[in-house]
Amino acid sequence: MVIGPDGTNLGKMPSRKANEIAASYGLDLFCVAPQANPPVCKILNYGKYRFEEQKAERQRRKNSKAAELKEIQLHISIGEHDLRTKAKKAVEFLGDGDKVNVRVILKGREMAHKEIGEELFVKFKSVLEESTALTQEKAPSWEGKCYSGIFAPAKKKQ
Repeated sequence: MVIGPDGTNLGKMPSRKANEIAASYGLDLFCVAPQANPPVCKILNYGKYRFEEQKAERQRRKNSKAAELKEIQLHISIGEHDLRTKAKKAVEFLGDGDKVNVRVILKGREMAHKEIGEELFVKFKSVLEESTALTQEKAPSWEGKCYSGIFAPAKKKQ
């Protein structure tokens, strides 16, 4: 199946004849759908086609942004104002589409009071939920001396 340079369907023909027609236009024969039955080929300027494909790929790469994993560290002796300041920064990260890893770090003898770290994590989560919609991507768990969980921005309904 051959498609002409202006988009018209030239019909089914052998590849040799299609190449001759492409040469008469001064263009190339390019197979756009080799798996189709019969294969679909188009008469076009291959250099220009390749340039347009590369340009479109660069544009797609420029527009796509991979979500980064940002980290917020808390200590059980943090004050209320500092907690809200860190929550505000976490909301900024979530607003940019990044994920946030919240870690409550305990030192030394504080490990005997793990429940305080867990309560601080829940408090921080409630402060975040006041400001923005979020989903908990990873449930909080203990990793050595740190109690951590990962939050992601909530998916927008379409």
